[in-house]
Amino acid sequence: MICILLVAGHGTVLETQIKDDATGLYSHLTGVPKALLPGVGGKKILDFWWEMVNTRQLFSEVYLVTNADKYKHYERWATANDFPLENLINDGSTTLEGSLGAVADLELAIQSRRLCDDIMVIAGDMLCADQNFDIAQVIRFFRSKPGDLVIYYELEDGEQLSSRGIVEVCPSSHRIINFLEKPEESETLSRLASVVFYCLQKDTLPRLSSFLSLQPKSKDRSLGRFWEWIINTEKMPVFGMKLPISFQLIGQVGLCDYTKWLARYSAKQQESPHKPITCRSYARVGLMGNPSDGFHGKTIAMTISNFWAEVTLIESQMLVLLPHPLNDPTEFGSLQDLYRISRTEGYMGGLRLQQATCKKFFQFCSDRGIALSKRNFTLKYDTNIPRQVGLAGSSAIVSATLKCLMKFYNITDRDLPKPVMANFILNVETEELFITAGLQDRVVQVYEGLVYMDFSKMLMDKQGYGDYVFMDMSNLPTFWLAYMGDPSDSGRIHSNVRQRWLNGDPEVTEAMKSFAELTDQAREAVQQRDWKKLAQLMDQNFELRRAIYTEESLGAGNLKLVQIARQFGSAVKLPGSGGAVVGLCLDLDQLENLQRAFQENGCVFCIIRPHPPARVH
Repeated sequence: MICILLVAGHGTVLETQIKDDATGLYSHLTGVPKALLPGVGGKKILDFWWEMVNTRQLFSEVYLVTNADKYKHYERWATANDFPLENLINDGSTTLEGSLGAVADLELAIQSRRLCDDIMVIAGDMLCADQNFDIAQVIRFFRSKPGDLVIYYELEDGEQLSSRGIVEVCPSSHRIINFLEKPEESETLSRLASVVFYCLQKDTLPRLSSFLSLQPKSKDRSLGRFWEWIINTEKMPVFGMKLPISFQLIGQVGLCDYTKWLARYSAKQQESPHKPITCRSYARVGLMGNPSDGFHGKTIAMTISNFWAEVTLIESQMLVLLPHPLNDPTEFGSLQDLYRISRTEGYMGGLRLQQATCKKFFQFCSDRGIALSKRNFTLKYDTNIPRQVGLAGSSAIVSATLKCLMKFYNITDRDLPKPVMANFILNVETEELFITAGLQDRVVQVYEGLVYMDFSKMLMDKQGYGDYVFMDMSNLPTFWLAYMGDPSDSGRIHSNVRQRWLNGDPEVTEAMKSFAELTDQAREAVQQRDWKKLAQLMDQNFELRRAIYTEESLGAGNLKLVQIARQFGSAVKLPGSGGAVVGLCLDLDQLENLQRAFQENGCVFCIIRPHPPARVH
């Protein structure tokens, strides 16, 4: 592949203001081409781009197109930076009025050097907020698409659409469906800004001449106008790839803006690169609905702050996943110690969950056209969610890990919306680790709070996810949770219900409809604050589950938990797969007796502390 750096601009506002600055602070920069001005970290702006593309593994040649007015500056720069002098191209212009235009400069490089390969084009005077993104990932994405490639980023607050080429991108195919060169705010809802960073297939190169023949004036020969013509008029396939960082084309700003953006980007590079990122995801209890959302049903679930998984990410030289000393043990006191730990804890800790999440995250960003920075990190996790009692401990670790990765790489909710996040977490577990699971846990851990979920087949087929609705958490009644102290066996429910459902068994099908109806009734009860009705529905939910799954499948341990709760008049149901029960106690005078009864039977009892969402969308 060939790389062409364009630095042939003239007479910018910035250059004039540097020359006229009365403070004397910038006198040493008078006459200096904008691409050779100081960039992030004091390095020249062009130095950054040259270091990025100066690799024979990616580019067979790199060319730089400048003008006659600044040629000597770039000749001196080339000599000092081992840039081949024969690859400097002079377009002959000395004034803004006499400039050729960016497309003509690009055409000059192609024609004068008889280039017939794919080409990457970069403006060498762009400030970049992150100087460590993976340009090889950009090339891989370009090679995977049947067309040209435009790099874009999301405008920061305060940046105007009218200063950029704005793209509208199909989220599934990544094809650019519209390119608007410096539009007004009313013309588009998109805030995805194109920068002078493109990949052109060799078959596209002849179209440069065709475009130039239509644009006799140099001011109309910008690359933005070229892409607008190629995409909107010629309907050629052009794809978009997002860099989750910010750019500023220095030729378009004055001295005040240049110093402002330079200070902002430099601060981003310097701000505590080793400051840890810590994210939590919370355990959840299923309050209503079918036993698993894999039946296209409806559920209501709630995150609770009693139990959580916490992941910490810190930037590091190598990528390191640290095992948890308790959940990923590698040292044991004896063979008997290994036996006891393995019997109660199992063999599957959180390390595999984090590794699978990282693998899936990179794959997701690559598939979605998001180029990540070449930064490494160390991940560690902690969790107090009891294992094997159906409180979504595994998905909490995946969820918290994903949140850390998104923060570290500046991936926003626009890149990975909440419904898609829930699907992502599920896919980590089902596709990477072959864990049997459904969406309920992942949805409520992403959204947080009290969430009503409708997973009807029609919705899932139409949009790829269900309808998820926040519910009011104010003035909730007292919910409690009890779980077995030794859930290693009783926390697993084995049944043939799913297979019967897949086979269209009418009894199971009817039961799943009933679970959904109970959920809708429970939603109404919560809205009306009818806690007595909600308690009745919780009991009905369990009885329906007992009928369809059978007592043998539920297991003696789970039935014992339900029996203890009902002795004290509390509504009760299983919050997940088994090993725990969630209850609604309307007679608060019985709470202490209820707690004592569970503890006397070797169970852990706690009052639930609902965890509200960080923010409601």
